[in-house]
Amino acid sequence: MIEIAPRWRILAAGVAAATAGVLGVAGTTASAQPLVPQPPLPAPATVTQTVTVAPNAMPVTQPGVSSATGVAPVAAAGTAPATTPGLVAAPVPAAAPVPAIQPAASGTLSEFFAEKGVAMEPQASRDFTALNIVLPMPRGWAHVPDPNVPDAFAVIADRVGGNGLYTSNAQIVVYKLVGDFDPKEAISHGFIDSQKLPAWRSTAASFADHGGMPSSLIEGTYRENAMTLNTSRRHVIATAGPDKYLVSLSVTTSVDQVVAAADATDAIVNGFRVSVPGPAPAPGAPAPAPAPGAPAPAVPNVSALGVATPAAAQAAPQPVGLGG
Repeated sequence: MIEIAPRWRILAAGVAAATAGVLGVAGTTASAQPLVPQPPLPAPATVTQTVTVAPNAMPVTQPGVSSATGVAPVAAAGTAPATTPGLVAAPVPAAAPVPAIQPAASGTLSEFFAEKGVAMEPQASRDFTALNIVLPMPRGWAHVPDPNVPDAFAVIADRVGGNGLYTSNAQIVVYKLVGDFDPKEAISHGFIDSQKLPAWRSTAASFADHGGMPSSLIEGTYRENAMTLNTSRRHVIATAGPDKYLVSLSVTTSVDQVVAAADATDAIVNGFRVSVPGPAPAPGAPAPAPAPGAPAPAVPNVSALGVATPAAAQAAPQPVGLGG
């Protein structure tokens, strides 16, 4: 009994192993059989969107992007851009370039006018009506006679500031120009008179129009009587009807007073205006009423010299003046 039991266990183990092998082979054979074919998937449905377009209306699309795909098309080399049948793109006229004014190499404005045979007739501020000229009057400044300014139209000076040696001042001269000339060509000479000053050094310059009129503006420093002066000088060529005028503003101060006089100087330089008077209102015509809530227009003060000085400018601190 002791010997038979182990042999039986061995025989049973062998039978079990054989049975597992047969089952394994059977399972492999079953997995190799062909699968039942599945029915094909239905094709994706196409969605159609109807867009109503008015006659001759252009479809609204993103520039450079196809309305059908939403992707920017890539044009083949050498092919013309696609166009909509029946629509002709109107040509866009190119804006004519405005030639920039080139500064003249020599010749002041007076020398230019003399060469062209143009007479320069000095104008006085009293009873002058051809142009509206606005010269801001800062607080502490006043009109002064100045024999050092030939043909002066108006001269104002700082009466409370300064360094005891030089008084900041501003001056205007106006000439009627009689003769034929090109205003753009003439204004190109607007820098020369300043550039001829002793030890001149430019800090800024421009040929931008002033109030729609040809103009030159140059700023810098120069030496006079052992002093260094800072100046801003603008020339404007104004046309009033058949007549032309040269209006020149100079604002000068000593360099040690530039900071103290900065507010006044800026008020004069930035507030200076030249314009052509508009047509007078018909007799008896009421003045236009201001818009609701709009502030009332400021009434300018007119000095004895006939130069309009806005009331707001009178409260400005001392500005830079012109050298005599």
